[in-house]
Amino acid sequence: MTRDLRMLFGSNDQELSTDEAFTNRQAQWAHVIAALTEHLQQVSAPGFDVEDLEAPRRNVLHFHGVGGIGKSTLSRKIEAVLAGSGRPAHWPEAARPGVRVVPVRIDLARSAGMDFEQIVLTLRLALTRIGRPLPAFDIALRRYWETVHPGEPLEEYLNRGGLARAFGQALPQQMKSALADVAQALLLPGTIGTVVGDVVGSLVSALRERRQTVRALSGCRRLADLLEAEPDLEALSYYPHLLAWEIARLPGERVVPVVLFDTFEDTGDRTRREMERLLQRVVWLMPNALFVLTGRSRLEWAEDALAGQLDYTGPAAWPDLADPATWVPAPRTAGSPRVPERQVLIGDFSPEDCDGYLARRLTRNSRPLIDAALRHVISDRSHGLPLYLDLSVMRVLQLHRTGRTPTPADFDADFPALISRTLQDLTPDERHVLRSATLFDSFDIPLATKASGLAHEAAALRLTERPFIRHHPFGLWPYHLHALIRSTLRTADDPTDDRWSPTDWQHAAERAFAALGEQWHTDTRDRLLLVGCLRQGLALARDFRLSPGWLTDAAFAYVGDSVWEPITLSAPITTGPEGPEHSEGVGAATPADVVVDMLSTLARRQREHRGHTVDKLTRLVDSGLLGDDLTVMAVYYRAKARRDIGHPEASRRDYQHVADHGGRLAAAARRGLAKAAHLAGDFPTAHTAAQQLGWEGRHQRVLGGLYWLQGEPERAAAAYLAGRTEAEEHAVRGEAAHNQAKRALAIAFTDPHLADDELDLAYHLLTGLDLRATTINTEIAALVRDAGHDTVDDRVRTLRAELDIAGLISKLPTLEIAAAFHQAVLDDDQALSDTLGRLREQTRGGMHAYAIDIVHFMADLPLPEDHAPPRWLDDEQTTRSRWRRLVLRRQNLLRTRRSTSG
Repeated sequence: MTRDLRMLFGSNDQELSTDEAFTNRQAQWAHVIAALTEHLQQVSAPGFDVEDLEAPRRNVLHFHGVGGIGKSTLSRKIEAVLAGSGRPAHWPEAARPGVRVVPVRIDLARSAGMDFEQIVLTLRLALTRIGRPLPAFDIALRRYWETVHPGEPLEEYLNRGGLARAFGQALPQQMKSALADVAQALLLPGTIGTVVGDVVGSLVSALRERRQTVRALSGCRRLADLLEAEPDLEALSYYPHLLAWEIARLPGERVVPVVLFDTFEDTGDRTRREMERLLQRVVWLMPNALFVLTGRSRLEWAEDALAGQLDYTGPAAWPDLADPATWVPAPRTAGSPRVPERQVLIGDFSPEDCDGYLARRLTRNSRPLIDAALRHVISDRSHGLPLYLDLSVMRVLQLHRTGRTPTPADFDADFPALISRTLQDLTPDERHVLRSATLFDSFDIPLATKASGLAHEAAALRLTERPFIRHHPFGLWPYHLHALIRSTLRTADDPTDDRWSPTDWQHAAERAFAALGEQWHTDTRDRLLLVGCLRQGLALARDFRLSPGWLTDAAFAYVGDSVWEPITLSAPITTGPEGPEHSEGVGAATPADVVVDMLSTLARRQREHRGHTVDKLTRLVDSGLLGDDLTVMAVYYRAKARRDIGHPEASRRDYQHVADHGGRLAAAARRGLAKAAHLAGDFPTAHTAAQQLGWEGRHQRVLGGLYWLQGEPERAAAAYLAGRTEAEEHAVRGEAAHNQAKRALAIAFTDPHLADDELDLAYHLLTGLDLRATTINTEIAALVRDAGHDTVDDRVRTLRAELDIAGLISKLPTLEIAAAFHQAVLDDDQALSDTLGRLREQTRGGMHAYAIDIVHFMADLPLPEDHAPPRWLDDEQTTRSRWRRLVLRRQNLLRTRRSTSG
C-alpha cells in the first residue's frame, strides 16, 4: 500500500487512503481478466466447496464512478467479449482452458423495471445454454411459480416480459423434464407426476429417508429444507444456492457463470437496502460464479457497520472489497501480501466517496477530524475531483496548526494550486487554448482554436487528450472541461507566469463569441446548433457585457421555428479578481440578460397563463435594453398573448405597431391584423388581407381558418395541407405541426376514419415540440372526430379547464363549436342551450360572435332577432346549409355503423 509522505509528515493524527482511478477501458479489462483468472483457479482448487457458507467470498469485481462515465458501456462490452464477440484489438484474450464461461448481464436501473423475481429467472434462463435441466433448482422454482403465480403459465410470463425473446423457450421444457425425471425416480404414477406439489412432497420424504432412488439429489444437503420452506420471495432468494450446487456437479467441461449487475446504485439508497440484501445473498450463495458489478459508489459490503442491514458484512466476509485504507496485510510468513483490487474507480469520486475519503484521510482517535457538515461542503465544491479533496485536507491541516477549527467559509475560494497543478505539464500553446476553452460550456477543436487566436489546431488537439477534458462523441460539441477546473481557471488568482490580464480575458471572450456566431452561420437551419450557440453566446455576452451582434439574428431564427426549447443559462462565472464582472458590478442587468429573459418568457408561455406573458413582455419592452428589432419582437408576441387572453383592441394596437415598423415580423403582424378582422366576423376583409400575406404571413393557415368557419372543411383541409407543405419546405417544424393539427380538425368534420391518420401525423409532428395551443387544437380535432360518442362530454370539460389554466381564452369558442357539433349530432337540445349560454358570455365583447351563428346553423335553429350576424364569405343561407349537412352526414354515418354492428 502506497503512503503519501507529505501527508504522513503533515500531522501526527492523520491517516492517508489512496484509490487508483482508472481512465481507460483497457486497464479495466485487465482487471476483468485478472479477476476471472483468479476465480477459475479458486473454483478449481481441491478444497473448494460450493456448499461452504462460511468461507470468505472473493467472487466480486466492482467498477464504480460518476454517472455518464461509461460504466454501462463497459458492462455491455465485457458481456459481449466473454460471449465471444466484439473483442477490441487492444484487449487481450482471456485464457480459460477447459472452462465454459456463461456471461449474463442484468440491468438493475429503475427504468428497466427489473424486480428480484426477474433477476432469478434471468440467471436460470442464461444457464439454459448448457442444454440440460438443473433438477434441484428447477423443481423448487416450479413450486414457487405455481404458488405465487397460480394460473399463469411460466411460458406466458416469459413471452410477455421479453425474456423468451432474449433466451428462448428452453426453460419451461427443461423444468418439465426435471419434474418428469424426479417423478419417474420416485415411481410416481404419470398423472401424479405432473403435479408439482405431489412430486415435491414425495421428494422431500425420499430425501429425509435417504432413499437410493434420489441419490442424485441427496448430495444437496439443504434441498429438503428449501422445498419445505414457504415458497415466497425470501425463499426464492436462497434458491441460487441450488443453482450453484447444480452447476458444480455438471459432468464434463466446467461451467462458470459471469453475472454482470449494471446500475447497482438503483437497488436503493443507503438507508433502505432490501433489494441489495437479496442481491448480496445471491452473490454469497453462488461462490462458483463471478459477479462483475457497476455502480456509482463503492460497494460497502466489507464494512462491519452494515451488520443487520445485510446478511454478510465485514472485511472477513469480503476481503477483496475492504477499503485499502483499512486493509491489514497478512504476516510475512504467509507470503506476499495481497492488496485488494476488486473495487475499481472509474472517473471522479461520487459524493459518498468524497465523504468517505475525507472522513478517513484525517483522523484523531479513530474519529474523522473533518466533521460531517464541512465534509459535505468540501465534497460539493470538489465536483468529485480527488485533487480538490487533497488540497482541502491540506488546508484543514494548516488551519489546525493555528488552533482554529475550519468552517465552510474557509473553502469559499478556489485553490490557485489547482491551476498550477493543471497547467504544469502543458505547453504554452496548450495553456493558451485551455484558458480559452474555459469560456465554453462545451466546445470542439475549431471553437477552441478560434477563441485562442492561434492559427493552428495542434495545441487544441493535444489538449483534448488530457484527462481533465471530457469527451462525449455524440454531443453537439464533444468536449468539455471538468467543472471544477473550469471554474477555478476562470475565478481563482492565477499564480503562473503566463497568467492572463482582464484585457486578455475580454479579447478571448470576443473571439469566442465571434467563433460561435461564425459556426451558427455555417448552417442556420440546424436547430440544435442554433439553440446551443444561443445559450453559449448569451452567457458570454452577459459575463463580458458584449453587444448582442449575431444574437439578434439567432433570436429571430429561434422564434421563427416555433419549437420553444428552454433558453436557460448557468450562473455567471466571474473572471479573476479584476475581471469584467467585478469592474462593473456582479448582477447588473445587461442586454444579454434581457434577451435571455425575453426568450425564456416566450418559451414558458407554452406552460404559463398568457396573462403572465403579457406582464413580463411589457416590463421587458419598458426596460429599453432590447434594442429596436428585439423590442418589436417582444411587442409582436405581446399582441399574440393579449389576443389569447381576450384583449382584442390592445392586441390590434400592438400588431399595428409591428406592421408599421416594418422588418422581419411585419408580415406576421399583418396576419395578426387579418386574424383580428376574422375574430370580429369580418370574413371578406380577412380574406382579402390573406391574399397579400404570402408565406411570411402564413397565408394558407389564415385561409384555412376562414374556410372551415364557412362550413367548408374540405377547402380548409386543402389550404392547411398547402401551409404544411410550405412549412416543411422552409424547415419550420412548429408551423408544419400547427397546420397539420388544424387540417386534422377540418377533416374530422367530414371523415372520422380519415381523421385518425391525420391526427396520428399531427401527434408525430408535435413530438419534441412544446406547443401548448397546437396540442389543444389536436385534442379538439379528436373531439370532433368522436362526435356522437359517450366519451366526448368529459373530455370537453377537461379541455375547458386546461384552456382556463393556460389563459388561452381565444380557444374556448372553437372548443364550444366542437362540443356543439357533438350535441347537434345527438339532438341534445338542453346541452346545445348550455353551450349557447357559454358562448354568449365568451363573445360579449364582440369577438368570436360568429360561433353563436354556427351553433344555430348546425342545430337548424333560428337566430335570435337581436343578433348581429357576421359578414360571411357567401350568403348566410349557404353557410347554414353547409353546417347542417355536416351534422346530418355524421348522424347518417353513426346510424349506418349501429345497424352494421347490430
